Amino acid sequence: MGEWTGTLRMKAENRGGRTVVTDLYHQGAYKVARPIYPDHSGQACYYVMNPGGGYVDGDRYRMSVELEEGAELLITTQSSTKIYRTPGQPVLQTTEIRMKSGSYLEWLPDPIIAYRDARYRQQTVIHMERGASLISAEVITPGWSPDGTLFAYKELSLKSELYMDRELVLHDHMKLCPESRPLSGLGRMDGHTHFGSLFVIGEQATASFCSALTEAVQLEEQAGKIGLSELIVPGFAVRMLADSTQTIERLFGRIVNYTREQWFGKAPVSLRKY
Repeated sequence: MGEWTGTLRMKAENRGGRTVVTDLYHQGAYKVARPIYPDHSGQACYYVMNPGGGYVDGDRYRMSVELEEGAELLITTQSSTKIYRTPGQPVLQTTEIRMKSGSYLEWLPDPIIAYRDARYRQQTVIHMERGASLISAEVITPGWSPDGTLFAYKELSLKSELYMDRELVLHDHMKLCPESRPLSGLGRMDGHTHFGSLFVIGEQATASFCSALTEAVQLEEQAGKIGLSELIVPGFAVRMLADSTQTIERLFGRIVNYTREQWFGKAPVSLRKY
């Protein structure tokens, strides 16, 4: 296999109540902006950037993030992940996250937009110690096509594995191949065009918290199709089918902000970039 198109490595530590990145390396088509501290909690916010503007045939990206005890990070992207035509080799994105007890990560990238003839494979492995907390979100959006076809991409594969104290507790694989099976039908997208997935992991994710969150964010009154499922470890997953990116982002934003406030007393955060 060839070299990586872009590489990013970062390690965060808690220094006197303030999170600082003590090891940061990025190379190729991966860049990182200077950290932002959105409130007085000490949580650091980083924007990951791809100066190339999008992913093309055969691109390979690798990211690793490590949080020491008490470190708190919010990582997002500067813009959407745009996947263009990949006639030769699919785009590959690998991410490895390691979290010590007492650490907290919000991994909230902008949507993945797959254009005509795009093939994209994403592999995420997360290692957590008990006592760590995680919020991770993904949104999939169909890209524009000259003939107006909504699902003109070839393949989207998003695979995630989560280990708690070295034990596999979550395996999730979303694979969409419009050519082999139409996506608009029952059991696939059910007539919708956009898909969102959100995982919230932490000791505070009790049944009573899930019930209170459902009422607070008015989950049952939102547009689209929504499901909330408790996991075998303290945590839950939210899945959503809708007809616009904004619909999913609004709901996920409310869940993230409610969780931030209830678990850590943090102020609401807005990641709007336009």
